[in-house]
Amino acid sequence: MKKVLAGVVVLLFVAMLGHRAAAGGNDSQREAQDRAQIEKLMWRYTRALDTENADAYAAAFAPDGQFSSGGNAIKGHEALKKMIADLRQRTADAEAKSGEKRPAMYHMSANSYLEFVDKDHARVEAYWMTVFGQAGPNVPVRVAAAGREVNELVRVNGQWLIKTRDVTPKD
Repeated sequence: MKKVLAGVVVLLFVAMLGHRAAAGGNDSQREAQDRAQIEKLMWRYTRALDTENADAYAAAFAPDGQFSSGGNAIKGHEALKKMIADLRQRTADAEAKSGEKRPAMYHMSANSYLEFVDKDHARVEAYWMTVFGQAGPNVPVRVAAAGREVNELVRVNGQWLIKTRDVTPKD
């Protein structure tokens, strides 16, 4: 009887370990999928900014999402779309005035760190640079700006979106 009872205890223990390992595997699998989705989100954000696509830019944010630079905060899809539309207009005005097309704009992030706060909230910190591409043999690549970023991300209806993006955090 003791051998049977010991066997049952061992089987229960092994079953518990297997259940925990499976659950941990699911968490790891979910986290890996979330990382891939967040990486794709940040790529979509960057391409929308570099191509001045106002709709795609706003779509990277939660409905009440916010972009902050210095003390300025732009909040909500319509305001974010307007920010990019205004950038596009300023670019067009400058090109019309100078008669020269602005070189391609590239935003880059480096040394990024992704931390999951919980299953529906994450934080991405990185350094960033804005670079303008080469515009002919006499106009080399130019680094226009650089800084640090903090992004608070949230899962909304199963999709990762930017809740806040601060490109001049105080900490």
